[in-house]
Amino acid sequence: MTRALKASMLALSLLVGAAPPVTASERITLMVGGIDKIIYLPVKLAEQLGYFTSEGLDVELRSEWSGIHGVDVLLVGSVQGVVGFYDHAIYMQSKGKAVMSVIQFAQAPGEVELVSTRLPGPVRSMADLKDRALGVTGLGSSTQFLSRYLVLSSGLKLNQVSFVPVGTGDSFIEAMNKGTIHAGMTTEPTASRMINAGQARVLVDLRTPEDTAKALGGPYPAACLYMQTAWVNRHKPEVQKLVNALVKALRYIQSHTASEIAAQVPAAFYAGDRATYIKALASSKPIFIPDGRMPMNGPAHVLKVLSRTEKSLQGKTIDLKSTFTLEFVNAVK
Repeated sequence: MTRALKASMLALSLLVGAAPPVTASERITLMVGGIDKIIYLPVKLAEQLGYFTSEGLDVELRSEWSGIHGVDVLLVGSVQGVVGFYDHAIYMQSKGKAVMSVIQFAQAPGEVELVSTRLPGPVRSMADLKDRALGVTGLGSSTQFLSRYLVLSSGLKLNQVSFVPVGTGDSFIEAMNKGTIHAGMTTEPTASRMINAGQARVLVDLRTPEDTAKALGGPYPAACLYMQTAWVNRHKPEVQKLVNALVKALRYIQSHTASEIAAQVPAAFYAGDRATYIKALASSKPIFIPDGRMPMNGPAHVLKVLSRTEKSLQGKTIDLKSTFTLEFVNAVK
């Protein structure tokens, strides 16, 4: 475990103290790595459509600008689950922490590497970003995992670029427009906002399963709800209810138009441009998994990607079967 992660966990533990076990009647708190991101839409829909309430749950959603902070608060027990990327379950096992995905939302990252239109010279691939600053949501985030892999795959070394944590949404846009970063990885609707404004263009697209396979060599199941394994084992009835509600939300996405879905989320999610949000949502729908099941060959490929970039995984044996479970999605009626 890195010194920074240890320090973060210690600080959080001093703030929250020893978190008591949650009973069925108590509030369940989920941290979301950017609640207005389209990739995390199912959890907000489940709240907006009353699916959590209909399951008898009191669920609080908290938003954080980077999923890596969700990992920290999960491990110290101040939240019961994190809506983030599945790759953290693999990564944390290499650190000796047992975390598992209980439902898989997306079969592709839904991310895109953008390059600033202000950057001089031709930029046709990641290799052309040598000596440039690349934006990621946070250091140790899934966007950094993926960015590191794309850099190495282009033939560059990791020390030939710099990674700058800039968050998401308006903060990402501001960082690129100010020149703090020259390129960066973000998600929808931020990507479409910048592209439509002529501020950036697509360099590497991970917004569809097909583009993801092309860029990463295979599938990369991403957005999910992951929880500490010990908590899951102690609270199976509550986890089942959570999964029931979230599968209903995934089914809603499949059975409704982008315009109908957009009508169910807060207007703030549109960032002032409802038409762009709806268009981005329509193009994003194929990444969502209707039944919440982990793709069969997804975990092995995620491990392959991470093993190339993350030293903590190299030379270690990872038990992929313990990083996710189908128990709860299989029980949904």
